[in-house]
Amino acid sequence: MIPMHDQGTKVSILIPCYNAERWIGQAIESALAQTWPNKEVIVVDDGSTDGSREVIETFGDKIRHEFGPNRGGNATRNRLLEMASGEWLQYLDADDYLLPNKITWQLEFLERDPAADIIYSPALFEQWTDENTPLPLRSFPLSEPHDPWLHLARWRLPQTGGSLWRKGAIVKAGLWDEKLPCCQEHSLYFELLKVGAKFLHCAKSGAVYCYRIGHSVSRRDDQLVAQQRLELLNKILDWILQKGLATPCRVHAVNVTRFEIARSIWSNNPRLADQTLKQIESSELKFTPEKPAASISYIIIYKLFGFHSAERIATLFRYFRKCKIK
Repeated sequence: MIPMHDQGTKVSILIPCYNAERWIGQAIESALAQTWPNKEVIVVDDGSTDGSREVIETFGDKIRHEFGPNRGGNATRNRLLEMASGEWLQYLDADDYLLPNKITWQLEFLERDPAADIIYSPALFEQWTDENTPLPLRSFPLSEPHDPWLHLARWRLPQTGGSLWRKGAIVKAGLWDEKLPCCQEHSLYFELLKVGAKFLHCAKSGAVYCYRIGHSVSRRDDQLVAQQRLELLNKILDWILQKGLATPCRVHAVNVTRFEIARSIWSNNPRLADQTLKQIESSELKFTPEKPAASISYIIIYKLFGFHSAERIATLFRYFRKCKIK
C-alpha cells in the first residue's frame, strides 16, 4: 500500500528521445501506466530525423513535450530537469521501458530512510535477437554490502532508468555534464557521492534496459568508453584516498574493474593496458585477479609470469578453441 502521507509526492518521468521512432511509444506508455498516482510525463525530442515526433504527438495532452535541435543526451536531460515540477525524477531512455510498479516500489521503500537522495535498484535486461524478438528478462542483483562507492567502482550502479533521483540532489551535484561523450550516469553518481548524497538500495527491479542486436557501439566507441571509464576510476580512487574513504574493499573494487578494462583493451591498446596495470600495482601491491574476471588457469599464469604472458596464452587458447569449433 502507498503510505497516505506520501501520495502527494510528485514524480516527473523524463524521457529524452533521439531517433527512437520504433520504441518511444512503448517508453511513453510504460511511463503513463505507472501506478504511482502523482506523476507527470515529459518528453524532449533532441532533433530526431525519423518519425519520432509524429509518435510523440499521438499522446496529445497526456504528456508534455518539446522539440528542439540536436544538443546531445546530457543537454536534453538537463532541459528535462528544468521542465520538471516533481520532487523526484525518473529518467527513462526512449528505447527502454518501466514495469508498472517501478516508481511505487521505490517510493514505498523510501519509508526506510526518508532522507535518501537516490533510490537505486538492479536493472532488468531484455535482449532482442536478430529476428527482433525479445528474450526472457534477466536480473542481476547487487551483491552485498550495498555500498554505493563499491557498486560505482565495480560499474554496478544501474543505468539511468534504474534509479529514482531527488531533483535537488542533482542540482546540488552540478547537473548532467554536457561535455561527456559516454559514462554519463556514472559520472553523475560520482558527483552525487562527492556532495554527500545519500543512496538507498531497493532490491525490487522495475526498469527494463533493452539491448538490441545491431545497435551496439562500434569498436572505436568501445575504446572511447574504456578510456572514459579508466579516467573516472582514477578520479574515484583519488577522491576516496584524499577524503579518507579508501577502505581496502573499495580500493580493490577499483582495481578489479581496472583489470577487466585492461584485459578488454590489451590487443588494441597495449600501452594503455600496461599503464593501467602499473596503476593497479601502485595502489594495491598484492593485487591478484579473481573470478569471474579471470579463470583459475589465467590467475595461475598471471602469478607466475605476469599480465602479458597470461594475455598471450589466453589469446592463443581462444584462437585454437575457435579453430576447433570450425
